[in-house]
Amino acid sequence: MPPRKYPLELRERAVRMYRASEPKPVIRRMAEELGVHHEALRGWIRQAEADAGTPGTAKGQTAPPRRA
Repeated sequence: MPPRKYPLELRERAVRMYRASEPKPVIRRMAEELGVHHEALRGWIRQAEADAGTPGTAKGQTAPPRRA
């Protein structure tokens, strides 16, 4: 597996900062302040939400039954 571009500690801290912020910051601006690519930060946040089973994420969503 190739080495990660950003240290795990940075990823965890960035996600914690995002979750603790109210109102939620603009991801692009927050990523710029942290010195990371905005899509990397967006992915970390999405992954953390999915891992936690937060509603509105792939893991936490359930679709209503479809009628034939």
